[in-house]
Amino acid sequence: MIVVLAGIDFSASADIVAPQLLGCFLTHGGVTVRLTEVEAYLGTDDPAAHTYRGPTPRNAAMFGPPGRLYVYLSYGIHLAGNIVCAPPGTGHGCLLRAGEVVAGEVVAKQRRGDIPTSKLAQGPGNLGKALGLSLDDNGSAIDLHARGEEPDWVRGPRIGISKNAEAPLRFWIPNDASVSRFRGRPKN
Repeated sequence: MIVVLAGIDFSASADIVAPQLLGCFLTHGGVTVRLTEVEAYLGTDDPAAHTYRGPTPRNAAMFGPPGRLYVYLSYGIHLAGNIVCAPPGTGHGCLLRAGEVVAGEVVAKQRRGDIPTSKLAQGPGNLGKALGLSLDDNGSAIDLHARGEEPDWVRGPRIGISKNAEAPLRFWIPNDASVSRFRGRPKN
């Protein structure tokens, strides 16, 4: 099964798809973001992946068709989203870590508060809130639009996790104001 959206073959492995998402435009809930930071999770071969131990009712969407959303509650507080990749049954996904709000800023600020525009969708929980993700969106189709030209990007260790964090599976646009910033990790 080959699923191509915005010129990206989502039936490929998450580490191949992830950098191709950078600069693409994702629309949901009246807000459009230009994706600036993502992380790849590689299914049952990746101890940090929600799918490492196989399918469960919670992670079933990650094993479904590629090019769909996997939405989950992180730390019981934040809704975060992944785009499912690789063939069905594989459990790969790209965590949506950050984006620049390019349309629907008023809606995003209603959801997030009066904060600087560059921080509206900075971090997976904030991005989920800015987009208005809900658990009802789990398994739904995505509204993704192609980027213009490929932006410069870098890769490095994932952040905010304790297992397999050293894997160079985080991809971001360097020096973009919306990219997550954490102490003790590589800066962009």
